[in-house]
Amino acid sequence: MANERILIMDEGTMTEAELAGRGLVLVDFWASWCGPCRRIAPILEELAEELDGKLTIGKLNVDEHPKVAERFRVMSIPTLILFQGGAEVDRIIGLRGKPELAAAIEARL
Repeated sequence: MANERILIMDEGTMTEAELAGRGLVLVDFWASWCGPCRRIAPILEELAEELDGKLTIGKLNVDEHPKVAERFRVMSIPTLILFQGGAEVDRIIGLRGKPELAAAIEARL
């Protein structure tokens, strides 16, 4: 599911202050039953390793934290939200390949 470079997010880590303190953050809103979510996980692990120190990647399970998903208006999964300075700067909905995800991240580095 997640490696040591990927944070498991919850209500406490999904605050504006907490996100702002981490710089550039990509949060994957996912669920264990979601096939596309499972398929994107290895891509996120690769990006977490390649961009270590430049980007924080987190995962938030929408089944375990539905109020957080609702607060961020996540209507389908996987939804990946890119935060910079605690504010949402990009949103990617659905399964995407590594080149598209990397391009969205690189645009903000």
